[in-house]
Amino acid sequence: MGQAIDQLRSHLHGTRLLGSIASTLYFDQNTLMPAEGSAWRGAQLALLARQLHGRQSNEAYADLIEAAAQELALAHPAGPGGDGEPHPGWPRNLELLRQDLRRQRNQDPALVGHLVQAQSRGYSLWQEARTRSDFAMFAPALNELIALRREQASQLAVGETGADGQPRSCWETLAQPFEPEISQQTLGTLFTPLRQRLPELLARVEARRSEGAEAPDALELPEALQLELCQTLLDDWGFDGRIAVLARSPHPFSCTLGPSDFRLTTRIVPGSPYSAFLATAHEWGHSLYEQGLPRRSDQWFAWPLGDATSMGVHESQSLFWECRIARSEAFARRWHPRFKAALGSDPWGSAAGLWRALNPLNPGLNRVEADELSYGLHILLRYELELALLEGDLPVEALPGEWNRLMGELLGLTPANDAEGCLQDVHWSEGLFGYFPSYLLGHLISAQLSQAMERDGGPIERRLAAGDDQALLVWLREHVHPLGRSVDGAELVERVSGAPLSAVPFLSYLEDKLNRLEAT
Repeated sequence: MGQAIDQLRSHLHGTRLLGSIASTLYFDQNTLMPAEGSAWRGAQLALLARQLHGRQSNEAYADLIEAAAQELALAHPAGPGGDGEPHPGWPRNLELLRQDLRRQRNQDPALVGHLVQAQSRGYSLWQEARTRSDFAMFAPALNELIALRREQASQLAVGETGADGQPRSCWETLAQPFEPEISQQTLGTLFTPLRQRLPELLARVEARRSEGAEAPDALELPEALQLELCQTLLDDWGFDGRIAVLARSPHPFSCTLGPSDFRLTTRIVPGSPYSAFLATAHEWGHSLYEQGLPRRSDQWFAWPLGDATSMGVHESQSLFWECRIARSEAFARRWHPRFKAALGSDPWGSAAGLWRALNPLNPGLNRVEADELSYGLHILLRYELELALLEGDLPVEALPGEWNRLMGELLGLTPANDAEGCLQDVHWSEGLFGYFPSYLLGHLISAQLSQAMERDGGPIERRLAAGDDQALLVWLREHVHPLGRSVDGAELVERVSGAPLSAVPFLSYLEDKLNRLEAT
């Protein structure tokens, strides 16, 4: 390895170390940090953000990238007599490094620090406002975050265009870190069939309920039992306490703090006895993806090439384990004896009863607790509101009313208070505009990848009935996880499934599941 390449790898390693320190502080902030620590934590994170920005934007770093590229070209010249590209990941990795360098240099360092502090304040105020169900407490912080993100988008957009050659909008620019090359036009093509069909499927469920179809009984599982079931699930799926930790937080999440340090959280929700179990399955799916990414030290620049393809792909992995596995009929049949033994009774009456309980198909106000039919409508609501806040004329102060109006239009429900409505999600408290569509893209990607998995190995339900969960992970580790950022989300789906991403496989999966649930 040449000197310039070694120096670049060393520099990137230092950058990743600093980033992991910031991630560690973030994990603590969301799990154990006392509320009064938020101001100091904001200052800590702002300092790290400024240092990271400096490392990723200075002239010395730019020179390192170009020196490494030239060294590589001299060592492996193309054309007659040359031995060509030494590793297929090199051109893509250098492209990603230059792209990130350009975006970092476009940003004002002062803005970077201000934004991180605003995120810390926003998160703290959001927690308090949600506890009190008082959006007015949070509104000033949200106004500040929107203003800062708009300014950031205007800086990042300099010299950048979308795949169609046109300038990206504010929302599209902010969405790039989550979904590279995404556009509102692409989302319109994918989401329009969902906006049309999902309400029809919900109406079908509501009609059946009004005709006297049995609704799931309310059930309370003791908190200790819920946590015990969560840990049992993780142990079944390969949880290794030497490299992974399960904690609790106000909002479930997963993060990676180092090459052998994977964190995930869950939460107990009163009145939702399966919430922690399903959230744990979801977050472990995220963690399994992180653990399977190509980040070994012997690979060419583990970062950024070894990072997740996109958050849509990331969500496809978590939704696969939550919905295709933990909510499946075969899984319910395997786990019914465990639930029954742990509780000491059988309130479900049968494995089919547990399966119905894990799939209530009952539209609710909360996105995280939503069933598979209504989940997409929760995302469409947030996506439309983000566009209105960032690019339209919706004032922050009018957000609760507009949220409630759209909730009624899409789901036929009206929140009783702000905590049930526009304060339920953590994302806007951290200025994460552009993230929500990744959840719905994840459902579409999961369905299409599942079709490819079944094409190669047979029905997922049949393999689960045989206890062959590990083989499903092996398939993902072979076909999905190793790709990292060598491709974007759309390219990954087409490469693995053989077809462009579409809403059709997801809608087909939902209709088939609804038919089977109605038949039980």
